[in-house]
Amino acid sequence: MSFTRRQFMLTATGALAYTSTTALLEQAGIAATKPIKVGNILDKTGGLNIYCLGQIDAIAMAVDDLNAKGGLLGRKVELLFYDAQSNNQLDAQYATQALLQDKVDVLQQGVTSSSREVIRPIVHRYKGLYFYDSLYEGGVCDRLFYCTGITPGQQLQKLVPSAVKRFGKKGYIIAADYNYGQISAKWVQKFIRESGGEDVAVEFFPLDVNNFSPLIARVQEKKPDFVFSALVGGAHMSFYRQYAASGTNKHIPIASSTYGLGLENTQLSPEENEGILICASYLPTIKSPENKAFLADFQKHYPNKYAYVPEYAEYGYVGVMLWAEGVRKAGTVDHDGVIKALDTGISIKAPSGRVRIDPQTHHVVRDLHLAVGNRNHSFTVLESFKQLEPIDTQSVCNLVQHPDTNKQFEIKL
Repeated sequence: MSFTRRQFMLTATGALAYTSTTALLEQAGIAATKPIKVGNILDKTGGLNIYCLGQIDAIAMAVDDLNAKGGLLGRKVELLFYDAQSNNQLDAQYATQALLQDKVDVLQQGVTSSSREVIRPIVHRYKGLYFYDSLYEGGVCDRLFYCTGITPGQQLQKLVPSAVKRFGKKGYIIAADYNYGQISAKWVQKFIRESGGEDVAVEFFPLDVNNFSPLIARVQEKKPDFVFSALVGGAHMSFYRQYAASGTNKHIPIASSTYGLGLENTQLSPEENEGILICASYLPTIKSPENKAFLADFQKHYPNKYAYVPEYAEYGYVGVMLWAEGVRKAGTVDHDGVIKALDTGISIKAPSGRVRIDPQTHHVVRDLHLAVGNRNHSFTVLESFKQLEPIDTQSVCNLVQHPDTNKQFEIKL
């Protein structure tokens, strides 16, 4: 059931069409129906694919799960996949193709904030519907946009004060040099200061930087109580290895908003993973019937491929299933009807717990877990928080009162 050449068929427009197996469709009694189309644009290749591979598989699995239960509205669901190759120009090109030529009914697309911001104008131009299944810096207020990941008002408002309390008041902030890292760094500064702490330095790094020796020397010179990392991508994973190799992790711990999202914890040694503080909305160790079923489903679809199912996989699965609930309630794939249905506050029992659409912001209410890296290439939960609202975006966005809003609001320090 994995992504193989046999199951991906090249369409006339060049997209890769993935459909559930004929046996599954026939068993569900939907083989002859006109498909409902899901467009999925993510990085199967490229420097940021570490975040996307699990989500690509999870979205394909979600399509199979929908079809196994009879599809949607009595029609099969077909997935059209496009490899953006960590290239924002391809994100824009494929979003246009998916909406204009391939006539997809929903886009599940994008991992970086920069890719999201080239996609949103295209969605508006062609009146599409867009699910962004990613953690990000918050503030997007857009009727055609839904985010299934977490924002600073959910994640950082728990993670940063916990780091100050556990490690000390002086934080050294390092982040990726694009809108996610730049805006998230401001939120980290805000929460450090509100916790009575001090941000002793803030540094940004392009996504292709993989030599962090000069940075580590500066950290050793400044002697902060902790380093806060909002680094992104395969190149930036080098920081954690180099930091541990220098021995600095033994006396200056790390807290991170992004660590583990790309399976960094499985790539590093047990010693390198140990002690890194995170705050996640999904961990495979969550004890619930829904998560047990989700992990079994993953193993069935992708035998022995995933020793650790990442958070971004759950985001993608939830994105498809929330949209599907909107379609069922609306009785149509028409975007206005689906939006109206979603904005009743639709929720699902997800692997991570209950996930509910917030009609005011088109973001989600989720459970979160403060956790620390251990020697089993995983994380030990320290504290859990139930049903956190996206309070940062709620403070600037009200689509119920102002449905024509279409902008991203940024934090001002």
